[in-house]
Amino acid sequence: MLDFDHCWQALSDRDASFDGRFVFAVHSTRIFCRPSCPARRPRRDGVSFFQHVSEAEAAGFRACRRCSPQGQSLAEQLDELVIAACRLLDESDEPITLDQLAGRIGLSSSHLARAFKTRTGMTPRAWAAARRRARLEMQLPAAESVLGAALDAGYGSTRGAYQNAAALSPAQRRRKAAGETLRYAISPCPLGLLLIAASDKGVCALLFGDEEQALLDELHSRFSAAELTPDQTGLGEWLDRIVAQLKEPSRAAQLPLDLRGTAFQQQVWRALQQIPSGETRRYGELATELGSHARAVARACASNPVGLLVPCHRVVGANQALTGYRWGVERKGALLESERDESGA
Repeated sequence: MLDFDHCWQALSDRDASFDGRFVFAVHSTRIFCRPSCPARRPRRDGVSFFQHVSEAEAAGFRACRRCSPQGQSLAEQLDELVIAACRLLDESDEPITLDQLAGRIGLSSSHLARAFKTRTGMTPRAWAAARRRARLEMQLPAAESVLGAALDAGYGSTRGAYQNAAALSPAQRRRKAAGETLRYAISPCPLGLLLIAASDKGVCALLFGDEEQALLDELHSRFSAAELTPDQTGLGEWLDRIVAQLKEPSRAAQLPLDLRGTAFQQQVWRALQQIPSGETRRYGELATELGSHARAVARACASNPVGLLVPCHRVVGANQALTGYRWGVERKGALLESERDESGA
């Protein structure tokens, strides 16, 4: 049985997560559409909802040509084409130009570039470069030389491997980040256990968990090339300020951050920090604000290494659904409830 109020809200939000779960029919045009259809929204009293396409057709409505409710939507078709483009970039031994990629996918270069950037937050060229660098970093620890690892990863020389590098050069990564040390500390908190790690620039990780070893394993997986050293005393004050924020959200810890991510991830994380305590935003709202795609925003939120201080818990799904939180929806719900109680929202 359909809940018409929820259907109307999904229609109003153009919520693609409801595509395939129902269609709506417009009385004046005799056309039925999927919830995410980009066409102008109808009046509430001028639509009917059907659980199945066949029901809408039996009632005398015809399918919208714009959103194709009987098959894949344009967005779904573009999703598949972008996935195919990513696969081609990943599997190619030689660099592929945008025009070559577009020709193999069957889209114009400009259309592919827009669709790719919307869904991944990156251009095809940046995607290929990031994947090549990822292959390099996987091979460096066991490689006999940086040159050998660079050639195996798809670079023509070591020059490309050193260009646009992150904080650590390939050689430093190969030596398991001998030049960088991260301090970490663990403390009980209202959500279980809390681990923070910090570089000389600030907090680079804030993780929640139930077991100390699991937290340490996650920290090692995030910073496998760094030297990790415990510093319970040195980070004690920062831990106290974070625990205080958990108990009283208005007492923001205000700690320096060392956020490491792609340009798009950084953009999303800055947007998260602008959401006031006690409020939430939907993934789709953030995507619209950033000119991106809800899935790309969700991936950036999932990659956030600094829980609470970069409040990815304030982003929710349709109808305020508590989805997509690395440290569990129960913790997400507890954080939101605490913030709403204090703000009176």
